[in-house]
Amino acid sequence: MSNNNKITGDMNIEEIVSNYPQTLGIFFQYGLGCIGCHAASYESLAEGVAAHGISLEAILKDINDLIANMEAEASTNE
Repeated sequence: MSNNNKITGDMNIEEIVSNYPQTLGIFFQYGLGCIGCHAASYESLAEGVAAHGISLEAILKDINDLIANMEAEASTNE
């Protein structure tokens, strides 16, 4: 994954899911129904996971791993 596409804790939850809808599964896996919540439009990922007692590092790893795998697959198919 290029550093330009790396998801960070200060990114907006709605922005993450908008750009990478495939991440919804990860949010649900961690028990975050963030997209249904109005806070997703203004809350950062770090704020959202802190409010739910979830490890920021763990969810970031899973999200970024997913995106890296998607990018690798896309470049293989080109």
